[in-house]
This record gives sequence, C-alpha cells and structure tokens, in this order.
Amino acid sequence: MISTVTTSTVTTVTSVALAASLGLVAVVTLLLLLVQKEAVTAVAGPRAKALGRVLNTAIVPLLMAFAFIAAVKVGEVLR
Repeated sequence: MISTVTTSTVTTVTSVALAASLGLVAVVTLLLLLVQKEAVTAVAGPRAKALGRVLNTAIVPLLMAFAFIAAVKVGEVLR
C-alpha cells in the first residue's frame, strides 16, 4: 500500500514538473521568435519579408499555447 502511494506521488510530481518545464520552453521560444521577427522587419528586402512570413507560422501556434498557459495559471490563482 505504501509503495503504491509513493509511486503515485512520484509520478504526479514528475508529470507536473515536466509540464511546467515544457511551458517554460514554449514561452522562451515564443520570446526568441518575436525578437527575431522584430529584427527581420527592420531589414528591407524580399528575403526579409519571406522570413517574416515563415516566422509567423511558428509564432501563431506558440501564441495560442501562451494564451492557454496564461488562462490556466489565472484559473489556478482564482480558484
């Protein structure tokens, strides 16, 4: 009985830590892509415009993930 509880507790803690670190990676990646997009938009040229469009394809899903993470965190605080 005690080993089952211990195993369940360790699994839960590991899952929570993994989810938190995954969220952190997503937010840092989003931040880096946004900085890169700003740097690219400062440069004029057709390649810069193309790169800006390509960066949008990575930024939009990460923005959605960020919004979800923020909503979950706000929900945890309000609960």
